[in-house]
Parts: sequence; C-alpha cells; structure tokens
Amino acid sequence: MVCRDLRSIATVITCFTLAHSITLALAALDIVKLSPRIVEPMIAASIAYVGIENLIRGDAPKWRWLITFSFGLVHGLGFADALKEFGIGSGQFGIVLPLVGFNLGVEIGQLSVAAIVLPILWQLRQHPIFVRRWVPACSALVALAGSYWMIERIVQ
Repeated sequence: MVCRDLRSIATVITCFTLAHSITLALAALDIVKLSPRIVEPMIAASIAYVGIENLIRGDAPKWRWLITFSFGLVHGLGFADALKEFGIGSGQFGIVLPLVGFNLGVEIGQLSVAAIVLPILWQLRQHPIFVRRWVPACSALVALAGSYWMIERIVQ
C-alpha cells in the first residue's frame, strides 16, 4: 500500500525473495531449525508490524527494504515447514529440484499477484480520498489480521 513506484516495490519484492530463499534452503537442508511454534507467530507478527508501520510512518518508510529482508528470513522458515510436509529429500529428486521448484512457484505467485494488484493500487493512489482514508483503513485491517493470527498461533 505504501510503495509508490516500480523501483520501491521491486526492491521490497527482491529483498523478500532473497531472504526467504536463503532460509528456505538452510532449513530444507537442516542447517537451520526453528520450531513452528516460534516461526508461525513470528510470521503473523511481521504482518501485523507492516500494518502498524504503515499507520505510524506513512508512505515509503526509509528502511522498508531491510525490514522486508528480515521478515523474508522468517517467512522462509515457514515455507520450509511446508516443503518438509511434502517430503523434500525423501524422493528421487533429492532436495535441490523440489527446493528450486517450490521457490519458483512461490515467486511466480507473488509476481502474478503484484502484477494484478499494484497497477490498481497505484491508480487508486491518484485519488486523495483513497490515500487519506483507505490506505490507513487497509493498513489497520492488516495490523488487526496479523495480530489475530499471532495470538491464535501463540495460544494453539
């Protein structure tokens, strides 16, 4: 919601992709291990944080790329749990092929959503009422949803 141009969104997407690719590979290779009871609430907290940051800091927070990279590291650990459930490393393809395939699938999905949603958001940002009312409302919704998911995952 706060990225105003192609460069800012490309930076955010690239940082997230790079970060989750790193931890996805490390976790899939059993180099990094973190319990889903820790990872799942952290993922939800990262979502809540972004919504709160959008509300407090407004447009294009200065360190969004670094925050996105950090959160990408956490999300990669969550993706690794999903990959392990599919039995990565147990089949004839080992670890590398399923890891690359899964990662490419996630990236294609992210880019597909971004290609559809971003032009619409950028068009809506041309209207001051959208920026003044709907951006904060959507950010609050993201913060509330992330907070709810975090509490739900902690209580489980």
